[in-house]
Amino acid sequence: MEKHIQLAGILNIVYRSALILVALLLLLVAACFREFFFMVVRLTSADVRDIPPGLIDIIPAVLVVVAVFMSAVSVVAIVAAAGMLGKRKWGRVLMLVVSFFNLLRIPVGTILGGYTIWVLLNDETIKIFDAPRQAL
Repeated sequence: MEKHIQLAGILNIVYRSALILVALLLLLVAACFREFFFMVVRLTSADVRDIPPGLIDIIPAVLVVVAVFMSAVSVVAIVAAAGMLGKRKWGRVLMLVVSFFNLLRIPVGTILGGYTIWVLLNDETIKIFDAPRQAL
């Protein structure tokens, strides 16, 4: 089960690191949204008057909120995965919570969340995390 714990921890770190990169991309899109939007309008010959003016100001703000939320949750998940890799009880519990939320992120999050939950709820894994830690 040790290999499964390591694999689940590493996969969670990689997955959440990728989501942080997506969040950075969202921040970039939010920063350039106005220019991008008007470029698309020019290219498609769309009528700007059909678009509510407040919408152009709201979309970047929403993108920033989503990016900050994704980043914050991803940092918590990376800390949880690091705790899990260190065989810390708090890391196991926090990773279980994160994994339940991962189930909602179809398809990759669902697969990873299900696998991590399976690993962390296994009886052998529970014994590994409950074993007394040796001092260095």
